[in-house]
Amino acid sequence: MSRIGKKPVALASGVSASVSGQTIEVKGPKGTRSFKATDDVTITVEDNSVSVTPRGKSKRARQQWGMTRTMIANLAEGVSDGFKKQLEIQGVGYRAQMQGNVLKLNLGLSHDVDFTVPEGVTVTAPKQTEILVEGIDQQLVGQVAANIREWRKPEPYKGKGIRYKGEFVFRKEGKKK
Repeated sequence: MSRIGKKPVALASGVSASVSGQTIEVKGPKGTRSFKATDDVTITVEDNSVSVTPRGKSKRARQQWGMTRTMIANLAEGVSDGFKKQLEIQGVGYRAQMQGNVLKLNLGLSHDVDFTVPEGVTVTAPKQTEILVEGIDQQLVGQVAANIREWRKPEPYKGKGIRYKGEFVFRKEGKKK
């Protein structure tokens, strides 16, 4: 029995779901998202909840059961509240600023980095040392944040670089004489 799969997904007020075949579409105040499930599960919508049940007792059906329920829960959360990742920039002279649809990063390189923000995600720089990535697609928000962080990962000696807010960076001791 899947502990995750057997829980129904509660839909917040203002969020509606509709199923056509194996595709579920969730509409909310922030937008519309859809997900196509495999044939191993059955999706039903009743009142303000969505439930998923496996078709058969095969291992694949049980795997898809929990995964499908989690994907639907992420759709419902995305269209109602949205997802966000916060990044911090640490280092002397390191800073970020938005210019239209382009995030300009000064990261101690010989050139400035121009990161074009993809469609479906909003990136803001409330301070020069903070970056906020927001959107309704959890995977896309995480990928954009990872791509920005990839330009200058935090290094272990001084801790300089781009890190997630609250991320612990293991520090190393420098050379000794």
